[in-house]
Amino acid sequence: MGYQQGLSGLAGASSDLDVIGNNIANANTVGFKQGAAQFADMYANSVATAVNNQIGIGTRMSEVEQNFSQGTITSDDIALHIAINGNGFFQMSNNGTATYSRNGVFQLDKNGYIVNADGLKLMGYAANSNGIINTAGTVPLQVPTTNIPPVATKAITAGLNLNAQDNLALGTPTVNVTTTGSLTSNGATITDGTQGTNANSYTIAFTSATAYTITSSDGTTSTGTYSANSPIKLGNGETVTLAGTPASGDSVTIAPNHTAFDPTNSATYTYSTSVPVYDSLGGKQQVDMYFVKTAAGTWDVYAGKDGSVSTTKVGTANFDTSGNLVSTTDSTGAATSTLFAFNFSIPNSDGSATPQNLSLSIAGTTQFGSKDGVNALTQDGYPAGQLTNFTIGADGVITGNYSNYQTMALGQVALATFANQNGLVNLGNNQFQATAASGVAVIAAPGSTNHGVLQGGATENSNVDLTSELVNLITAQRDYQANAQTIKTQQAVDQTLINI
Repeated sequence: MGYQQGLSGLAGASSDLDVIGNNIANANTVGFKQGAAQFADMYANSVATAVNNQIGIGTRMSEVEQNFSQGTITSDDIALHIAINGNGFFQMSNNGTATYSRNGVFQLDKNGYIVNADGLKLMGYAANSNGIINTAGTVPLQVPTTNIPPVATKAITAGLNLNAQDNLALGTPTVNVTTTGSLTSNGATITDGTQGTNANSYTIAFTSATAYTITSSDGTTSTGTYSANSPIKLGNGETVTLAGTPASGDSVTIAPNHTAFDPTNSATYTYSTSVPVYDSLGGKQQVDMYFVKTAAGTWDVYAGKDGSVSTTKVGTANFDTSGNLVSTTDSTGAATSTLFAFNFSIPNSDGSATPQNLSLSIAGTTQFGSKDGVNALTQDGYPAGQLTNFTIGADGVITGNYSNYQTMALGQVALATFANQNGLVNLGNNQFQATAASGVAVIAAPGSTNHGVLQGGATENSNVDLTSELVNLITAQRDYQANAQTIKTQQAVDQTLINI
């Protein structure tokens, strides 16, 4: 009977060598999972033979067990190379038949579908034109190449600092003299343009030829002694010079002279900045914003298109003594409908919707004693955009990056898991197919339940350990030689019997 055992041992050792050789051959195959030959012993059935006297008749290979342990992940920065880190398989479509793979080397075909080297399509969840992913069922993933449409700007957000030490936008104060004597004016002079008191009106009332009382529009009063051609101080930043001899009851009024705003004349505003906005066709316009300091803590705000005549006053911003924005009013002086935000419109002439209504929010703007400047300036519109590249996240979402700096979800790669991975049938070409033994595929997004996560721009290497396989190869070779020796020994025994 030695021939039976030896022959089955040779067959088993040969199968083991085949499995080991296949592992070694696929040591560099992306996503390959090594196999291991598993064996079972064989016994002849005999009713009369006692159990403890049974002699085996050899071995048989019971199965080739796949080792689905994680392979090392190598980054290569190729967008459509995807590695699975953890449990799961890519679901592929072979002309409608579902197969499964760990090989994440993909590319785009001529129709924009994500396919592997054999043309099988990668399955996942589709996204609509607004980037909303539909997880109801998997479909072949296709990367759209169409432009995304423009979105018209509706809101501008500006975070600024307006310098508290800027000059007020005032011209030379106006002086009016009411006299019964010979009192005249040599004019008023602004000596410090940063002072908020320059925005006040003043009345000088003479009680005698040498005495007067000054009353400010802010309610403060002061007295003084008149001396012809000597400057009289008004507030903290201006003076008026009078000549002649006043009489009791004479008066002089000094009023601030607010500079008329002109977007073409930088002397008429304190600070300006601009932001590009987009109309309903994606056309680009420039909105200019101007800030005019009219009093301490008070700034008029103007906005319009490209410094044109459409630039108008949109409201006023008011700050407290700590430099914080506390209130805003519209051009009529009423509180703005939205706190810290002004509404205005600009005309368009390229066939887009016109006028274009806009909102300018200056929430977060401060009035500190430092340089005028922009801390943040954004708007919510954008032009039409072309797809420039895309990335794949850990959750499988394919995110498209567009030439207009927008991003949008293009789809989501799905993963499949099985109750019994070793129940899958190996089809070759890195593909497996579900069987009754494997159970049905459980499809879900990467990272959910027991599904692994993805790494874009990377591949999963074969999990073959070459060092172990070379040792296994030597062991299998010795097994083969030992079984051959069994046959050789049996042959020698038979020859002895023949020679008797």
